[in-house]
Amino acid sequence: MIGVLGCGWLGLPLAKKLLDLGYKVKGTTTSTNKIENLKKSGIDPYLIQVTDTKIEGSIAQFLESVDIIIINIPPRLRGKGPKENYVRKVVLLIKELEKAQVPKVIFISSTSVYSDEQGEVNEDTVPLPASESGKQLLESEKQVRDSSEFESAIIRFGGLIGPNRHPVTMLSGRTNLSGGNAPTNLIHLDDCIGIITTIIEKNGWGELINGVYPEHPIKSEYYAQMALKKNIQPPEYQENDSDNHKKITICNTFLTKYYRFLTSILP
Repeated sequence: MIGVLGCGWLGLPLAKKLLDLGYKVKGTTTSTNKIENLKKSGIDPYLIQVTDTKIEGSIAQFLESVDIIIINIPPRLRGKGPKENYVRKVVLLIKELEKAQVPKVIFISSTSVYSDEQGEVNEDTVPLPASESGKQLLESEKQVRDSSEFESAIIRFGGLIGPNRHPVTMLSGRTNLSGGNAPTNLIHLDDCIGIITTIIEKNGWGELINGVYPEHPIKSEYYAQMALKKNIQPPEYQENDSDNHKKITICNTFLTKYYRFLTSILP
């Protein structure tokens, strides 16, 4: 039995893929409106809300008989809304995982744990996060890895692209943008799912993986191409550009041995 904590843009298609592979799947949502949709998809649904002070919903029932949990709840530390303590949320979850004796955990993190000033980085690079999100994700990774009660795998995904989601739609028509010569660090939804299922099927416990497509076209050229394909106005970048550009690469031998990227970042 696999539990997907967070059946959103990534979690729902992931849960459906796991069902296709023959696994029984439990899934959580924070919206009562989505419960029926999960049920119709064959997912055993639970209404769970994790805050930095408590977990609302039947978390013990959700974790019962689960062999693998995929923690897929991103930190809400951007925008103008109230900020949360993401580390506290993860610590609360870990206590419940240990209490339920869940043996294996996949934690979905982000390449925001690396700063732009670090330049080209891979899994052997010591992260030096600059953003609050990156700092809290890095500490949360540590909390997951440090538990002696379960095995874990950490995946740091780059920018997510796929159905109804692409950075160029937000950037369209904007001018005087910085970072035009920066490399893209993106990954398609299909490859996110492929990496997660490969860890499960090939026993990639203990692994730390940078989930990014291995090609890195520069942003100004790539987003111009994508805008043309989508028939929208391309963004315009400043001519003078900073030299501080982050490029995420992969040196993880487990990933290179068992998984080949299936989706071009220029679909």
